[in-house]
Parts: sequence; C-alpha cells; structure tokens
Amino acid sequence: MEPAEGPSSGQVHMCQTIFPAHATHRGELSAGQLLKWIDTTACLAAEKHAGVSCVTASVDDIQFEETARVGQIIIIKAKVNRAFTTSMEVYLKPVKLLSPQDHLEHSLAIERRRIRLDHEHVFETLTQESNMEDYHCDNVSNTEEDTISTDLTHVQSIELVLPPHANHHGNTFGGQIMAWMETVATISASRLCHSYPILKSVDMFKFRGPSTVGDRLVFKAIVNNTFQKSVEVGVRVEAYNCEEWTIGQARHINSAFLIFNAVNDKGELLIFPRVKPTTKDGLRRYHGAIARRRIRLTRKYILSNKEDTPSSDLWDRSNQAYLSYSNVATLTVLATKCGWEITSTLDNIKIFTQEESDILSVKVEMQVRIPSNLAFFLLSDFRLRRQWDKHYLTCEVVENVNEDEKIYHITSPSVKGDKPKDFVVLVSRRQPCKTGDPYIIAVRSVTLTSVPPSPNYRRNEILCAGFLIHSDGNHSCMVSYFNQVTSGVLPYLAANLIGSSKSIEDTASACIRFLEMDSTKIYSILF
Repeated sequence: MEPAEGPSSGQVHMCQTIFPAHATHRGELSAGQLLKWIDTTACLAAEKHAGVSCVTASVDDIQFEETARVGQIIIIKAKVNRAFTTSMEVYLKPVKLLSPQDHLEHSLAIERRRIRLDHEHVFETLTQESNMEDYHCDNVSNTEEDTISTDLTHVQSIELVLPPHANHHGNTFGGQIMAWMETVATISASRLCHSYPILKSVDMFKFRGPSTVGDRLVFKAIVNNTFQKSVEVGVRVEAYNCEEWTIGQARHINSAFLIFNAVNDKGELLIFPRVKPTTKDGLRRYHGAIARRRIRLTRKYILSNKEDTPSSDLWDRSNQAYLSYSNVATLTVLATKCGWEITSTLDNIKIFTQEESDILSVKVEMQVRIPSNLAFFLLSDFRLRRQWDKHYLTCEVVENVNEDEKIYHITSPSVKGDKPKDFVVLVSRRQPCKTGDPYIIAVRSVTLTSVPPSPNYRRNEILCAGFLIHSDGNHSCMVSYFNQVTSGVLPYLAANLIGSSKSIEDTASACIRFLEMDSTKIYSILF
C-alpha cells in the first residue's frame, strides 16, 4: 500500500497478490474479495483527503469486465474526485487506471451525483409503468409450463461480525458486507443454472445504517427475474444486536441487486430457465427487475464510447439522467482535449480546429465585456439565438424538462438550394459549483417521439456542441463555443475553413454584439 504520486491529497494505490484463498474453484479472483479490496482502497483515499475516519455510504453500479487469476498481481487505484458537503466521490479502477485530468473528473463527479439522486425516482416510475401493463400474478405464473418458482432460489445466511471484520471504531467494513452479499447471491443464482455463476455487474450498493462488532447479520437472497443469459438476484441485509436478536427486531443495513451469467465447460453462456413469482412481494420484485434491466441497458448504451453509437438517442423517462450526464460529459471532455490548432485570429475572436479520425471539431473563443452570469443567461435560452445566428430560422421549446434541461426543435434555412434542415436537441445547462468552474451549456441531438421527422425538412444531428463560459472578472468573460462537425453543419463551416468565407467570424461577431447590447435592450429581453 502506498500513496499515489502527484499533487492530489486523496489518492491511494493498493497492490495485492492473488492467492488460492482469494480465488474461486476455477482459480479466478473472487468478485467478493475484489469488492473488499476496492472498498478498503476507497476508504483509505477518502480518509487521506478528509483527515477523519470515513465509512462507505454507497457504491455506484459496478461492471466486471475481466478476470484475474491466482499468481497475478492487481493494482487498485483510488482517487477522490470531488468532496460535497457531507460526502465525497472516490474513483476506482482495478488493474488499469485510465486517469484523465483531475479537473475533468472533478467536473463530471457532480453529474454522476445527479444520477445517484435521480436513480430511485426513475426506478419508481418504470416500476409503475411495468405494473400498469398486463402483468398479473396468475398469468405470469402460467405463461410457460417449465417456469420455476422463485421461492426455490431463496437462500438465507447469518454472519457474526467479529473484530477482524470491522475498523478501529468497531464499524463493519462495507467491503466485508458486500463480499458476504456476493456469496449468498451466488448460491441463489446457482440453484437455477446448476453451475457456478459469474458476477457481471452490481446495481448501486446503498448503506442504510451502520453495523458494529457483535452484530448478527442476516443475508436474504432470492432470484427476482431471469433474462435468457442473465439472472438478477436481490439481497437484503438485516442486523441484530443481542437484544434485538432476542425480540426479533431487525435493522435494515443494505440492499443490492447482483446480475450473474453462467458458462459451461466450453465457456459458452448458459440459458437460465424462466421464473415465476408466487406472491405479491415476488411480483413486485419481478417487475422491479424488469425496470432495473431497462435502466442498465440504457445506461450501458448511452455511456459507452463506441464509435458506432448513434448520437440521437431516444429521450424517455428511463434515460433522462444518463443522457444529461452524457451531454455534459462529452462537451467537458472535448474542451479538455489537446491538439487544438489555431486557424484564425480576429480582434477578440480566435478560431481553433482539431481533427480526430473522421471528426472535425471547431472551437471559437470570444472575449466579451459582460459578466459571465449574464452571458450564461442569454446564451442558454436558445430561443434568443435567432437574434445573432443566421443559421437559426426557428427555435421553440418542445419539452421543458426542468430548470436545467430543455429540448428544442430548431429549423435552419437551406444551403445552395438544398431542403431546409431541422434538429431536435437537448440543452443542458450547469452553473459553477465553486469559484473557477465555468458555466456550461451542452447541446446534443435526441430523438423525441412527439417531434417525428417532417417531409418538409431533412433531419440532422448534433454530436456535441455548446458553450463554456469562464469569468475574467466582474465585467468580462471568455465564451468558448464548441462544435463537432457533422454533415448537417459542415456546409456552413467548410468554406470558411479554407479561407474563402467569413461565416464563423461573422457569426461570432454577431454573438458578441448581441451579448454586449446596451442595458435597455437587455432589460427588455429579461422582462
């Protein structure tokens, strides 16, 4: 164990050799053991940053991509990304850490926190939708003759918390509880596949209360639902001290949902049998698993970095938090990339370009003589953009999601006699969380069922665009506009990039004039 190199006060590296005691019968590192090491490393990083004892409050969803075997050495690196009022986020990556710049992760931590806070609301909404569909206990039970009752997968285990399981304050290590949860969930899943299940992912661990030395922890696991090649197991942890044990009064410590695969001797994925709930609570868990799977698939799809992922994802209740995160994260990452080359300088306007694979990105820096918060207000309302951007023919709000998220339908005039174009875009706005952070206005295309493509326009997409606004003082700011060029906007930019047009400079100049308008005009816009 050693502190990480670099200026951060919240970084810790842990090296562990994998011995047989840490492995499964296949000689592969136990997922439960890895969870213990991850939790320990994260806790040390948090304590190093805070200077006081810390406990695990929650763990975001975990994806297990690779396996490690006996004899190998793994390195776990933990770094505090951001400290909130009473909590902090610690970044974990076993074996290999792809470490972006510290300020980038610091910016994105607040977006992941939004997802954590929104997760329960999204889940409740999807569960209600699932219940409103024609799922009833009787017809679920009788859809197939070969279904297996979920009651047959119920497993219960009891563990006594001893001093080696706890920290110096006597609080049970979160990683130890997670390891015990993995063990009981594995047994539950194995009752369906008659093989050794492999843990592939875990939905968020959320610790609801403390556990201490001397507690009896009761672990209850049961299969909630199966999805052909995967199975979801729910685990609930209850704690009893000696007095509570006598009267049967439990404390709810933790709950989580673990997703397993199973393979045969050839390494091929096995098909799990269908299951049927037989009680009202079982039906609730059955529908809950469907809703959680929908969230997982949406999250995996949106947050993946595959080049063939289309930009225009469907906007619905299940993916709003993840699309917003992706919107802000993509712009933030684009802004921090290296390799920007300056192509034009005109007074208080600078234009940069960057080529990466087949994507051309443009950055326009504009020095503006107004406060940054006013620039943020004027630029984040896209209905005002027609006043300075000639490429906007019409712009209307089609869904007012919340104070920070709006969806616009935008039309643009034809170019060289082509059919006019239209866009459906999500605009996500973020105010600075601390001094020095920029205002962010992120833009990306989404698909909205209420605004289908029209024969009068050619539907186009925006991969990534938006503004970052940095304050230069009380009366000036630097506005940086970014756009990843697609076929829909390339005609407006291509001519300028070879020096035969001043389209970008003209638009930027118009933007500056709009932002620096006199106070009378600003008042009329505001009120």
